[in-house]
Amino acid sequence: MTISIAEPAKTTIRPLQYRDLDAVDDLQAANLENSQGFLTRERELSQGRSWQNLRKFLSLVPSPYGKSLQIYVAEQAQNITGLIQVSPFNSTRSTWRVEKVLLNPNAVQIELLTGQKTVGSQLVRHCLDKIWEARTWILEVNVNEKNHLALYRENGFQPIAQMTYWSINSELLGKLAEQEPELPNLLPVSNADAQLLYQLDCMSMPPLLRQVFDRHIRDFKTNLLQTATDKLKQWLEHSKIISGYVFEPQRKAAIAYFKLEVCKDGSHPHQAKLTVNPAYTWLYPQLIAQMAQVVQEFPPQSLELASADYQSEREEYLEQIGASRLEHTLLMSRSVWHKIKETKPLEGLQLSEVLQGLKPARTPVPSRMSWLKSVSQPYPSKLKNKDIYPGIDSSTTEEQKSTDSSQNSGNGHRA
Repeated sequence: MTISIAEPAKTTIRPLQYRDLDAVDDLQAANLENSQGFLTRERELSQGRSWQNLRKFLSLVPSPYGKSLQIYVAEQAQNITGLIQVSPFNSTRSTWRVEKVLLNPNAVQIELLTGQKTVGSQLVRHCLDKIWEARTWILEVNVNEKNHLALYRENGFQPIAQMTYWSINSELLGKLAEQEPELPNLLPVSNADAQLLYQLDCMSMPPLLRQVFDRHIRDFKTNLLQTATDKLKQWLEHSKIISGYVFEPQRKAAIAYFKLEVCKDGSHPHQAKLTVNPAYTWLYPQLIAQMAQVVQEFPPQSLELASADYQSEREEYLEQIGASRLEHTLLMSRSVWHKIKETKPLEGLQLSEVLQGLKPARTPVPSRMSWLKSVSQPYPSKLKNKDIYPGIDSSTTEEQKSTDSSQNSGNGHRA
């Protein structure tokens, strides 16, 4: 007995529209139920409809933010079966990041039975082909999330680093806050410090990641519009951002930097980003104690931060103080080289047509190469010689005439 499976409808990839918000909310809820406790998926799915309205407002503003965030949906038979969200990772827009991929679990099972190309691959391939300015793509996926990991590997993404997320509970933060950090040169961050922070960022990562991220000094500066947008985001999420860096006066360089996103109402954990020069890893206890003192002014909540596999000293310290591991993720990347379409096929291009462009426009006139002597002559004499004897050196002609006349006179006298 054979089971006939109906041919699936054609998938259409198009930008997200405002009328799709209800379907996107249902898609997010379905993925949240099947996330199996992966914190990476929960962070991606925690963004609500308020951010969708904010994105729609930013799309109407004539600014770089209107073109930064790109969201595409996959539609089959007027049903939303998938969504992908991408955004530029650096200011030059040479590196883009896949922030979110949502798939309908029922549609995925049907595609596995029919053997058709998955909706996720169509969404990823659409972004790779659509966004021409992207030279490198990066993303982050949980190591236990097999479906998404297989999706990215299928589309050419390769792991470049292993990330570990840690959590420091509120009780441990209270104990760490009792320590007085020794940071005499802790300074606030401003646009004038962009050069120092850029140098610190380059020193704190391997060459491969430095090449993939492709950051510049502009990535560490903020303009007025970006500052206003960040303030609006903090107001919507009830958060506050506090940052600072440690300055080394002898080397005149920044040796450490932290950015702390504090939750004001205690609804979600605090988030911290830490960058330390590999030669100054002894600053980890001091910086974490400093952040622990800052969060004491707000409702008790845990502090989350990440470490990479090339930051062994940070992982050892976090294990030493009793921080707990939340999840392990893979940082993956791939390069994109877009093919340029030829206006004329190479098969029909004849060799004579290629050599035709190498022919001179007119036939050259042969002349003597007397440029050494012409350089030593003054300009009026050269101009005069050029008018009288074009292409022939006049000085050489006069010498030849005098020599011939002397020889003729000598021969006549001897005769």
